[in-house]
Amino acid sequence: MVPLSWYIVLSAVMFCIGVFGFLARRNLLIIFISIELMLNSVNISLVAFSHYLQSMTGQILVFFVIAVAAAEAAIGLAIIIAYYKNNPTIKVDEINLLKG
Repeated sequence: MVPLSWYIVLSAVMFCIGVFGFLARRNLLIIFISIELMLNSVNISLVAFSHYLQSMTGQILVFFVIAVAAAEAAIGLAIIIAYYKNNPTIKVDEINLLKG
């Protein structure tokens, strides 16, 4: 039996890697991958706590988080592809299209 603390440590490490990738990189694709990694680390902790507490609530909530992550990835990648057709860069520092 794997203890709960191992799952929480794994989730925390994955979340920290995602935060580092989000803050350190300037490529939009890497930023989206980092957000997905953070959402998946939250899913791991939700399932671990749900199993530990013998409740299905956390596992049901994971399905909603996965649905939101899939929608975010689909819409985000569509925006990146539409932007890339006009400008050949996806670096965050060089994007000024949305400035008003």
